[in-house]
Amino acid sequence: MRFLPTELPGVTLIEPDVHRDARGFFLETWHLRKYREGGIDAQFVQTNQSRSARSTLRGLHAQLRKPQGKLVRAVEGELFDVAVDLRTGRWVGVTLSAENFRQLWIPPQYLHGFCVLSEFAQMEYACTDFYDRADEIGARWDSAGIDWPIPEPLLSAKDAALPTLTELRKSLGA
Repeated sequence: MRFLPTELPGVTLIEPDVHRDARGFFLETWHLRKYREGGIDAQFVQTNQSRSARSTLRGLHAQLRKPQGKLVRAVEGELFDVAVDLRTGRWVGVTLSAENFRQLWIPPQYLHGFCVLSEFAQMEYACTDFYDRADEIGARWDSAGIDWPIPEPLLSAKDAALPTLTELRKSLGA
């Protein structure tokens, strides 16, 4: 198992060991000791799964007073996953797919979003705190300088109405 740091402090790309044979494959998607040794000391309280169609873009989301660390992975299809540092506005993006088995650890102080590159994709993510709708914050997908690999995203009405990253950071005193 490899833990690869990204340009953002704490955001880590994980490449698990995948054991394949004629029957299929096996991998560990979470192993407390191994992840601690890799620098991820998290306690998960909630796991979510979503399925989205090609060009769907979800995000950029976070929680303010009850921030969630997230361990994300694609269980079907392919997606482009992004973490944005609320403090600096810097971002990092990686491709996660059912074929590459990669995971991305996103610490609590980051906004998170993703877009779907395949016909459909399912994402599973374990969270370090419970979801609280009243605590949710976000920034508009096109306001962080992210080089999204889709031309015209499908957005929810909620995501389309989010403030820009600059507006959000200003409201938070950043």
